[in-house]
Amino acid sequence: MPARKKSAVISSLLVLTWLGAAVLPGAGLDDPWTPVQTVQPADLAKELQQEKDPYPTVIYVGVKALYEGAHIPGAVFYGPGSTEQGLAELKKFAETLPKNADLVLYCGCCPLEKCPNLRPAFTALKAGGFARLRVLLLPRSFNADWVEKGFPVHQGPKP
Repeated sequence: MPARKKSAVISSLLVLTWLGAAVLPGAGLDDPWTPVQTVQPADLAKELQQEKDPYPTVIYVGVKALYEGAHIPGAVFYGPGSTEQGLAELKKFAETLPKNADLVLYCGCCPLEKCPNLRPAFTALKAGGFARLRVLLLPRSFNADWVEKGFPVHQGPKP
């Protein structure tokens, strides 16, 4: 690769990184989150096994049928994030939480780039003043990127 072209590629990557759009699976220029506001499945699974205070609150923001089929143990359902009712329920739940709560949002209904639920939910909570807000990166789906990897799941409604 010629030096001039290589320099242009490096400059482009630096600008994208500066804009918070570093190349991550499922992350794009239109995502409201930055790379530091994301968590990989293996990292979250490890984190959920640790005893820490505060413990992360995991919130599923997709459709209820998928949540009842299988979800991350301890995750609460407030969604879908693509509907006014789902966002209203999420905001109402968020009012009960301290602004410094460690929150992890996930959906996994479809490929992350096409998910209609995560972006509105993340934007609503960010606007609500939550600073410790993260998105679980599930590039393909919850089934492919969590269940099939052998991470823990709970089936049925939350007990």
